[in-house]
Amino acid sequence: MSIGVIVREKEGEKTPTRTFSKAQEKTVAKKTGGKTNPNSGATDFGGKADVDVGHLISIECKTKTTPSKSMSIKKEWLDKLRQEMVFDGNKYCSLAFNFGPNEENYFIIDENMFIILCEVLKNESSK
Repeated sequence: MSIGVIVREKEGEKTPTRTFSKAQEKTVAKKTGGKTNPNSGATDFGGKADVDVGHLISIECKTKTTPSKSMSIKKEWLDKLRQEMVFDGNKYCSLAFNFGPNEENYFIIDENMFIILCEVLKNESSK
């Protein structure tokens, strides 16, 4: 086992946490039309959220390694994401999370982005 690699044991298998994270990032990128950032978040000085959607939205991905009924969201994740958004030159950001491997992703957005979403949806429904 490599130094610094956290593994989760599941039915006798050892799977690196990064395997679950990479799978989620690829799924989020595919569904949003974004691109994954190689080595995202690997520096102490910020930048490179997990997924970049059209140089407009920075997305940070968080997944559970085993199925779960709850997920704690940390304010520090959102604060770091805002820093990465600015560093990457994007205008918006979102935190994607799920409750385990191959589970549906949910997205956290700030109030400003939610208001924009509401306006877009209202305009769409009035057509």
